[in-house]
Amino acid sequence: MRTTKTLLAVSAAALMAFTPAWGQSVAREDTVIFDLDRTIKDPENFNWFTPGTKRLHGAHQAMWEPLFILNYETGEMEPWLGTAFEPNASHDEWTLSIRDGVKWSDGEVFDADDVVFTVNMALGNEDLSSREAATVRAQVASVEKIDDLTVKFMLKSSNPRFAVENFGVRIFGSMLIMPEHIWNGQDAATFAFYPPIGTGPYKYASGATNRMIWDRDDNYWGAATGFTDLPEPLRLIWLESGGEESRAQLMAANQMDAAQTVTLGTFEAMQFQNPNIIAWKSGMPFAWSDPCARQIEFNTTVAPWDDANMRQAVNHIIDRSQIVNVAYEGTTEASRSIFVQYGGMEKFISAVEDAGYGFSASADVAAGQALIEAAGYAKGADGIYEKDGQDLVANVTVNTASTELTRAVDVILEQLNRAGIAAKPVPVENGVFWGTALPLGEYELAYTWLSCGSINEPWASMGRYTAKDVAPIGERAPGFNNTGRWNTAATAAYSEIVDQMGGMSVGDPAIEGMVVDAYKYYREEVPFLPMVQASKLLPFNTTYWSGWPTQENNYNHPAHWWGHTHQIIHNLTKSN
Repeated sequence: MRTTKTLLAVSAAALMAFTPAWGQSVAREDTVIFDLDRTIKDPENFNWFTPGTKRLHGAHQAMWEPLFILNYETGEMEPWLGTAFEPNASHDEWTLSIRDGVKWSDGEVFDADDVVFTVNMALGNEDLSSREAATVRAQVASVEKIDDLTVKFMLKSSNPRFAVENFGVRIFGSMLIMPEHIWNGQDAATFAFYPPIGTGPYKYASGATNRMIWDRDDNYWGAATGFTDLPEPLRLIWLESGGEESRAQLMAANQMDAAQTVTLGTFEAMQFQNPNIIAWKSGMPFAWSDPCARQIEFNTTVAPWDDANMRQAVNHIIDRSQIVNVAYEGTTEASRSIFVQYGGMEKFISAVEDAGYGFSASADVAAGQALIEAAGYAKGADGIYEKDGQDLVANVTVNTASTELTRAVDVILEQLNRAGIAAKPVPVENGVFWGTALPLGEYELAYTWLSCGSINEPWASMGRYTAKDVAPIGERAPGFNNTGRWNTAATAAYSEIVDQMGGMSVGDPAIEGMVVDAYKYYREEVPFLPMVQASKLLPFNTTYWSGWPTQENNYNHPAHWWGHTHQIIHNLTKSN
């Protein structure tokens, strides 16, 4: 671990380099500063439906509100803009009830017209390529207004999970409703929606490539109707920290209140400098595990990774325990299956392990090399396998937006190279990673978390790799599903079982056995390889603000770039 003095020697000049000019109209003690781990490409574009435009700079945490919020701690979908979402007996029609009294920040009423307009906009425009819009297009046949506070959705097929998948902030965000009175008549694929408005308790104040500022709307509908209190902070700022060391400096100097994930050494150093810094857990491993476990994704259309045995070879070579210990400093654990290792998923994980389909935390390099050699490769003088005069190369695409991701890939590359595979990183920035590389299949291997979805039932993750979502290379994979284009006889057999599961109620006891049956086909061909559980060591600063989510104060989870951050903001109170 780097010494505290080395890491946190914050000079006045260094601190000023990271401190934005956000004006003096609101006192620091009335301001909450959130860490932003990426540059805002176009701070005057709030069209979140289109590639490269983000909303985690406060837009969906403070301005746009969701219909419902899934509570990870209770498993319940809590009402927000919506009050109920009820299916018919066959789960192919769903009726949404909207909360009375909701208003946009410009005073216009939020109602069924906004919902119907937004959904129809997504249904009728393939250029709206966000995951949420693509998922709605794949699932919804039509939508209609029943009255001002009631909307009916007619689905293309039965889906018992429709509400939480699309409108419940199950993973990161949800399908957000836009104001019809502003979007109507616009080209939805090019409209910038600037300046933006929402129904949330904060209004857009100003933005730049390194920060976004939101000021409290004292006319917020939630307080006016008694739904919730007006939040205490007068101003919210999302500030690009510039990386782990600079976010540590800002947190230690009380110039930031909520940081993105850091390594264990950095957290311990910053906590030593500033004892007001806390995390989800009060002791080791400190971190919260988010539902998006990390994995290696293969493009199964690219040789030699179109060969399942070559993918199995990589599986044998990878030492997951070393990734845990080196890249994550012991703050996570090796993945045993494709699922997040929450309590609600344990029976499914144990079932696939009992069937012999689990993943080992340790490596068996010899077994991996035997598979490579069986494919006709032989080691050259440089220790790298080659065939027909060509080295065996693995190009691994990695998102440079996160130190966590690049550190993990560094360990994986070293393991592959030691075993005889010439593994190389393909670093890309966040917009390219999500905008083109993954959805268009422009990669060979990628370090991702695309099986993300299951929290207390297995279909959400398994359903992301079925044959129906196979798209040609160069066309967008719907909802980032099956970006590796896994499409074999095993895929078809897997898909038949998983598609049947998708129409069954979440608690159906038959699902456990069906998981094992389908998992067999996945495990034979491993189109992606689970690596480790996601480790999110998220520092919070209690100098100015208390009420942050912790394992003890677990009103919901601590991922403050997700759409449920409204709950965090409403729970904050002044420390003094």
